[in-house]
Amino acid sequence: MKFTELTVHTTTEGSELVADAMWNYTTHGVTVCDVNDVIALQKDSTVFWDYMDESLSPEQNQKTDVLVKCFLSLDKAEEVAALIMRDIYAARERSGGAIPFGTLEETKRVIEGDDWIDVWKKHFRPIHLGKIVVVPEWIAYEKQAGEQVVLLDSNMAFGTGEHETTSMCVELLQEYLRGGETVIDVGCGSGILGISAVKLGAGKAYLTDIDTVAVDSARHNCALNGVSDQTVVAHSNLLDDTAIKGEIMLANITAEVLALLAPSIPKNLKEGGVLILSGIIESRLSFVREKYSAVGMEIIKERKKGEWYALVLCRRKEG
Repeated sequence: MKFTELTVHTTTEGSELVADAMWNYTTHGVTVCDVNDVIALQKDSTVFWDYMDESLSPEQNQKTDVLVKCFLSLDKAEEVAALIMRDIYAARERSGGAIPFGTLEETKRVIEGDDWIDVWKKHFRPIHLGKIVVVPEWIAYEKQAGEQVVLLDSNMAFGTGEHETTSMCVELLQEYLRGGETVIDVGCGSGILGISAVKLGAGKAYLTDIDTVAVDSARHNCALNGVSDQTVVAHSNLLDDTAIKGEIMLANITAEVLALLAPSIPKNLKEGGVLILSGIIESRLSFVREKYSAVGMEIIKERKKGEWYALVLCRRKEG
């Protein structure tokens, strides 16, 4: 079987958003080729190398070009590639220049891909995030005592737990969830956060996303995990029903979108409720903090993983 390989040239900072745009349109796999990942491992004192090319050393390497690739069915490759590039340019526009995207040069070629999907699947393994273990649905995993397994289907789009922003949200959720709460996940993607909340003891989880593909993915994953009765997945910017309020709300999006949502989010969060935000780079951290402070949210915790930040905020009680 043959595929069209679409390659987009971007930067380390922009690679995650480019990959997300690709995942919206393919189940055949996405790869990110970034020399900075190797450099980061080289700096890690817990990792030992028998040999590394000297050209990859932080002192000598000046490369900023990151290649993000996806694999498309031949019959719809041109149409789908155009949609992907449209979404990438839209993401760049929304960032307002805060995130460098590089040239966004694109190339396409036809490749043999008979074994691609099986090879791609071999790269995914269960991800342990405290009590939560995120498991690709094709892997047989034996649950250990005290663990809660979250299954994700073969389209591992929109959040798998591998990325720092997602893992921080899952970990912080475990710090603040006591059991029985209503949890709201804004920009739910795969549904990993809402599903994790229910698995950890939430009474109900409301998941929203503006992307129809993400909504379908989240609904499928809720069913896969047997939590459909405790979840509601809505195609929405945020919940339109202001009567629905949660004790905990999560939003793992970009800083610009988080800022736009700041005036809306408190209406669905109970007084004293906890808001967990992630998807924030350092240069936009103060910007996000100011936006939420202005609407009565008190910052109670800040966490960093890699280049990304997460904030925990509390809605101040009135009077």
